[in-house]
Amino acid sequence: MKIIIAGAGAVGFHLAELLVKEDQEITLIDTDADVLNHAATHLDVMTIRGDAASTDVLMQAKVEKTKLFLAVTTSEKTNLLVAILAKQMGAAKTIARVSNPEYLEPTQREVFQKLGVDTLISPQILAAQEIERLLRRGSFTDVYEFEKGKISVVGMKIGQVCPLMNKTINEVNALNPDFNFRGIAILRGHKTIIPHGHTVLRKGDHLYLIVKSEFIDEVMKLGGNQMRQIKRVMIIGDTPIALRTAQLLENKYHVSMIISDKERGKYFLETLHNTLITVGDPSNVDLLKEERLEAMDAFLALTPNSETNIITSLMAEEAGVYKTIASVDNVNYTHISQNIGVDTIINKKLIAANNIFRFVRKGKVEAIASLHGVDAEMIEFVVHKSNRLLRKTIRELYMPKMAVVAGVVRNEQGYIPDGDFQLEKDDKVIVFAMPEAIHKVEEIFK
Repeated sequence: MKIIIAGAGAVGFHLAELLVKEDQEITLIDTDADVLNHAATHLDVMTIRGDAASTDVLMQAKVEKTKLFLAVTTSEKTNLLVAILAKQMGAAKTIARVSNPEYLEPTQREVFQKLGVDTLISPQILAAQEIERLLRRGSFTDVYEFEKGKISVVGMKIGQVCPLMNKTINEVNALNPDFNFRGIAILRGHKTIIPHGHTVLRKGDHLYLIVKSEFIDEVMKLGGNQMRQIKRVMIIGDTPIALRTAQLLENKYHVSMIISDKERGKYFLETLHNTLITVGDPSNVDLLKEERLEAMDAFLALTPNSETNIITSLMAEEAGVYKTIASVDNVNYTHISQNIGVDTIINKKLIAANNIFRFVRKGKVEAIASLHGVDAEMIEFVVHKSNRLLRKTIRELYMPKMAVVAGVVRNEQGYIPDGDFQLEKDDKVIVFAMPEAIHKVEEIFK
């Protein structure tokens, strides 16, 4: 697939890096020669230096042959203009990165679609929504909901007091003979495992289960976790993610924020209506304690500095805070997060990439998600036509060993299928797949 990315900054480079691994034909456009040189040195991509809003530059990039055009510069106005131009010049699908939440309202989306912007994404808003979802289920390290919560994937750490430690996956699954949940993956150190029935859970493992949403509380008890209601939340940082998160949370929780910049603090005060804001150094332990860190139920480290976010989250853990979430820009940190004591690490680039990748995958894809640190994807396919998927049971589909059909949503009802389950047209099928199995899975569901 020919893909053009306008903007070779952090988000654009990361998307290019992921897409190159998928053997896609990538062209990067940027005005900055240094970032293009860096991309050309590290990635197998074509680079064009110039303004993506120039029709000459778009013609040079052969926009008329492009299947997917991604406008992800740091300027949302540029992204919107470039996406509109690309569509008018023949690009099949256009996606623009924006930050203004008003643009994501249904009426605004419709206007932009008529102009030629097929999809709008906001990494900040997507990250804020993920944080809000994680706080609702604070005892889990990961929560991803499919089809508005009809079925969910949750993660939990196997600790010393966890009753699942030293049990096999068969023994875990046998705890629910009605197929209300199932273990689908284990993160052991840096290694991702798709477990078999005799795989034994060890202390320190992260177990991921797919569960019918009405049984989430039951699964939480199985893990030895007592449900705790989150009421008080502390956010540090004056980033767009911090602001969007506070907007989502301030009417549901008691939210306090620590912001380092006085002018940004004034802006936050004007924008937020039910949040306590303090101006100060968010990395100052004494200040965090003065602001009653130990009384908080959740601590969200959303400053621009990944190291500050990790270190302050560890401080919060030591102070007894129930739930800690840290934002990081370095993708490599996502592989160490759960081994150093931070409950959850989020990365807006990965979240945005998941949102975009569904347009790259073969087959009709509703959603793509990744679990933090796990080297695999969860892909939600729609059974959109009559083919062999409807004539055979899941066992007879011969899914690759490194992939598993984890769940199915049919007529608003969630199912955890066994090998004898037979798919029907319009089923939404959630597949957990390791990288080496993804292309074979795509062929099955295309």
